Amino acid sequence: MTGKMTRRGLGLLTAGALAAPAVGTAQGADSWPNRPVRIIVPFGAGGSADIAARNVAETLTQSLGQPFVVENRPGAGAVIGTDVVVKAAPDGYTILMMSNTHTANETLLPNRPYVLMRDLAGAAAVNVAHHVLAVHPSLGVNSVAELIAKAKAEPGRIDYASSGPGTPYHIAGEVFRAMAGIEIQHVPFRSSGEARTALISGTVPMMFDAIPTMQPHVAGGRAKALATTGPQRDPLLPDLPTVAEAGLPGYEASIWLGLMVPAQVPQPVVEKLNGAVNAWLARPQTREAMAKQGAQPMPMSASEFNAFLRKDVQTQGDYVRMAKIQVN
Repeated sequence: MTGKMTRRGLGLLTAGALAAPAVGTAQGADSWPNRPVRIIVPFGAGGSADIAARNVAETLTQSLGQPFVVENRPGAGAVIGTDVVVKAAPDGYTILMMSNTHTANETLLPNRPYVLMRDLAGAAAVNVAHHVLAVHPSLGVNSVAELIAKAKAEPGRIDYASSGPGTPYHIAGEVFRAMAGIEIQHVPFRSSGEARTALISGTVPMMFDAIPTMQPHVAGGRAKALATTGPQRDPLLPDLPTVAEAGLPGYEASIWLGLMVPAQVPQPVVEKLNGAVNAWLARPQTREAMAKQGAQPMPMSASEFNAFLRKDVQTQGDYVRMAKIQVN
């Protein structure tokens, strides 16, 4: 069975999104930064990437002495915002907050206008988190086993929401579909917030979401949590089984975040950025704050992060091929 998704807007990259800023002069780490730096988030406001980007921006503003400003450029499965960074001057003043959406897109979106590991370079990893599988109470299921049974009894009748094709929440849903042997339909939205609103309203009865953002809705009875997607139970929801425990052995899904820059940014600038991010990740208060957000710091050197990215391009490609995901 092939999971067919609808993509609108992949080819509609606007002239504004494609326009690169004025080319700056490449410089070494001694003078960088000496003016404001943009962090482009190619996702909507309020999601994991946006929250992480704002935390990174705050700490880098403090530690490096220049404003780091977050700009949300969502659309086309993260392609629009990413292309802004690809076409930016390679001077370290335009940074991409990215995720495993980008490594999945290397297989999922063959017509994107860039090649990730050719046109961009990894600068710093940020964190990793797992998801919660949640349903609207009206669906009438109380466990993963009941959800699978209902989907098998009503093939094609259950929809699930995500923040867009290629995002970790979309991949989580498609791998779940393939491993469970069920027919569920993907309904993409522009952001996690929009997808979450659809779930809470009952418009779409199922989604994979970030644990901290879904948790209040579960506590308030607006959603029902069935399982988390990590290899072990999550500390924020310790009484909830993992999907693997609840009936799909071997299932695991996560979202990780990191920073990339245009490929020709001088290495001393990359190393300075990497050092500042890793110093922040090493702080006990950072670990505590991330734990409350259901995430764990993921410190790496720039070279380690680039090796991680190359490996994840292969891993996400395997997921896309295994679940036979297509974007039209």
